[in-house]
Amino acid sequence: MKIKGIKRGQTIELLEQVDVPDGTEVSLEVEILSNLDNSSKPPLTDEERLAKLNELFGAWKDQPDLDEIFAQIDRERHAYRGRQIDSFDD
Repeated sequence: MKIKGIKRGQTIELLEQVDVPDGTEVSLEVEILSNLDNSSKPPLTDEERLAKLNELFGAWKDQPDLDEIFAQIDRERHAYRGRQIDSFDD
């Protein structure tokens, strides 16, 4: 029987239904199909990390309506809309 699963911590979550009773001891052969965490890449140098951060920080640069967008968000967050009170007369 060959099935796929995803490792999460010390648990392998099976992606298919397996007709094996709970508590049954099984043996696994692990074949890595994809590396989702990209841990095989070498770590970034400080210079590379700084360049990526600067790229991200400049993403909203030169957006003329950005101040108005954030002002509108702030107004909506602080607007009091009252609260709904259920009637006891129903």
